[in-house]
Amino acid sequence: MGILRTLRHLIVAALPVLVGYSLPLHAQSEVPSLLESLRDATPEEARMLDRQLNAAWSRSGSASMDLLLRRGQKALEEGQTEAAIEHFTALTDHAPEFAEGWHGLARAYFAADLYGPTLDALGHVLALNPDHYPAMFGLGVLLVEFEDYARAEETFMKVLNLNPHYEEAKEALDRLKRVGVGRTL
Repeated sequence: MGILRTLRHLIVAALPVLVGYSLPLHAQSEVPSLLESLRDATPEEARMLDRQLNAAWSRSGSASMDLLLRRGQKALEEGQTEAAIEHFTALTDHAPEFAEGWHGLARAYFAADLYGPTLDALGHVLALNPDHYPAMFGLGVLLVEFEDYARAEETFMKVLNLNPHYEEAKEALDRLKRVGVGRTL
């Protein structure tokens, strides 16, 4: 447990570091405007913008890396966690600067209940793309698992700052409030 706690503190401390986006240049240029539009969007617009952001984040600039991403995602959807881990590991080995590969790997590790590797993969995602609110949400979920409720609340608030329509983050904050997190006397 000591190693997990140390690893968690290191990754959480490293989150604000801006390493830069791991996207092809054409995708990088559209992301800031999509994120800006998302903050003031209606719920319908937010769903469309969210899809556009996820599509931009999923473009590696390499057809073979995109194929590995799709294979990993398909394996994960089909409940083939081990195969998903293999695909995403190959992807991150060959394209370590592609944040979405790390995000897929984090999701696969989480599905396998491997929280240490999940945390490590999420750290890579957020170092490469600090605005990746789905990965940030995943970190918040892990922080809840680790019973670090104050940091989980802070993380979910950051998700909502980036995407005010992220329903899972709203629900997670509501659950935290029901157990007393965020209440003042």
